[in-house]
Amino acid sequence: MAALLSVKDLTAGYGDTTVLHGLSFDLEEGGITAILGANGAGKTTTLRALCGLCRRRGNIAYAGRRIDNLAAEDVVRLGVAHVPDGRGTFATMTAEENLRLGAYLRRDRTEVDRDFDNVYTLFPRLKERRAQQAGTLSGGEQQMLAIGRALMLRPRLLLLDEPSFGLAPLVVQEIYRTLKVINQQTRVSILLVEQNATLALDLADHAYLVETGRVVISGDSETVKADETIRRSYLGY
Repeated sequence: MAALLSVKDLTAGYGDTTVLHGLSFDLEEGGITAILGANGAGKTTTLRALCGLCRRRGNIAYAGRRIDNLAAEDVVRLGVAHVPDGRGTFATMTAEENLRLGAYLRRDRTEVDRDFDNVYTLFPRLKERRAQQAGTLSGGEQQMLAIGRALMLRPRLLLLDEPSFGLAPLVVQEIYRTLKVINQQTRVSILLVEQNATLALDLADHAYLVETGRVVISGDSETVKADETIRRSYLGY
């Protein structure tokens, strides 16, 4: 299967601080790839660099074209949706208004309405709370809202930053089940940044372990699961 996203020798950081040191990885069209690592490894910076949200240098090819010289809004227009850490919901707006913001670049009104229905089917609780201020939703509901808002773009690539962070285990399981359904039904490609290696490896088909801004282990998920370093440091057995 062809690579939808191909990253070569990516260096990125903030101000005088360099966080990524020549990172390289691929993501297959329709696949789910996980980037694993401890806090401070460079996982979040990787997603921000792909979106043009920090200083970066290297080759980022998406759908056959270079995007490493594009502004963040132009990357979004190409169908790349980013669900940041902290969820990024607009607290004083309703859940439905947040979702509508996700479709602000689209002009196909009929299809947008259809995608509202799809999001509410995936996350029934959002439909129940459509008129509620986003800031009053639970943490799990806000994460669902952030994912739903990204889906309203009708993306080709979905970037997810720590979707399990701070959530109860049952809510995390629900969200991860839904991510699998989204991938299977829409074939949207997913790049998942996650500290919980067990969750990520159960969902993803390929994985990369990043330490201090460099890829140190990579392969299909089953191979990565079997790696002794991963088992001892990240899977706990």
